[in-house]
Formats: sequence, C-alpha cells, structure tokens
Amino acid sequence: MNFEILRKRMVQDQIISRGITDRRVIEAMLKVPRHIFVQEAMAAQAYSDSPLPIGEKQTISQPYMVALMTELLNLTGSEKVLEIGTGSGYQAAILATLAERVCTVERIRQLALRARKCLDSLKLFNVKLRINDGEGSPVGWEEEAPFDAIMVTAGAPYVPDVLVDQLAPGGRLVIPVGNEFEQRLLKIVKQDDGTIESIPSVGCRFVPLVGKQGWQVDLT
Repeated sequence: MNFEILRKRMVQDQIISRGITDRRVIEAMLKVPRHIFVQEAMAAQAYSDSPLPIGEKQTISQPYMVALMTELLNLTGSEKVLEIGTGSGYQAAILATLAERVCTVERIRQLALRARKCLDSLKLFNVKLRINDGEGSPVGWEEEAPFDAIMVTAGAPYVPDVLVDQLAPGGRLVIPVGNEFEQRLLKIVKQDDGTIESIPSVGCRFVPLVGKQGWQVDLT
C-alpha cells in the first residue's frame, strides 16, 4: 500500500478542496505519516475522511478537522503551543512540525506512551508530553505558561478561564464548546490589553473533556 499517494490524495480531496489555504498547514499534512498513529489493523483507513478509533474509547480526528483547527491557530513557527488531549499524537505531530515547541497533555497513560513512541520515531523531540487525569488539578499546564497558542481536542461545556489565563497577549485558543453530543469550534483571541474576542467556526463532535473545567463523568 502506497501511503504517500494516499496522503497526497487526502490533502487534495479533504483539505485543499474544503478551503484550507495555509501553505504551512498543507505541507505539514503532506509530511506527517498519519498511518503510524492508528492501530496497525486500521492503517489502510488512516487517510479516510473520518475520525477513527484509537482504543480507550478515544479517536483520532478527521483529517479536515485537524487541518482546520491548526489553521485557526495561525502558527508562524516561533510559537510555544499547548495541546489538551494528546490522543494518538497525530495532532501534536502536526503542531510540532509548525511550531517551535509543543506541550501536550493526555489523561490516559496507555495512549500517552503510544503517542510518545510515535513522536520519537519521527524525531519530533520538540514535544513535551505530560500525563494528567484532569481530576486532581486544573486543565492546562500552568508551569509552562504562557502559551502563544492552545488547542483543545476534546469537547468542553464552556471555555475554561484557566486556559485563557495561560494564553500570552495576542495568543489564540481553539476549542470545541457545547454538550456531549455536538459542539462548535471557537477561536478565542486574547488581545494585548487582555480583552477577549470569541470567533465561532464550524460545528463538530469530539470526545468529552473530562475532569476539572470539563465533564465530571466520563461520557465516552
């Protein structure tokens, strides 16, 4: 199976044709081998137009959603980025290709260890990964703040203030907000004077953000 051909087709048919124009995002999607981030039995489906299960009742996001959320962050290459919800590690790999440094948090140890192995195999050593179940401490990574950009890859009932606080002036936060069945992507921009602008994007459906500032019960 020629994964490079499948990846090029994915980018053309699912990413560019749907309006993603950021050249750096497109190049990252062409470069990162998505198939290594899914279970071996599902490698043939890695470039399909859908999310896929990765175990532990979690999913790897649809390629278009990965590209869209990344484009909304407007990364230029010098940023420190926080990702909430490492999952397979694929989104972290895309971010690490585009930013100077990525801090990513995962609550499920088995997924975190698998993601670390994949990231290391690609020599993406600019990714710092932390395991945090979200129950005993606030969402985010306060010790590493402030961040130029934050991405949340799980659906939240509201925008956590603690994440907004961890944004640097001029920083961007992309997060799905809604209920456990459907959300809408929001882009939060923290102006230099500290004021917040909220820009709605597309409807979506993510696994729930569990723990403090999220859902108190695992709805997956």
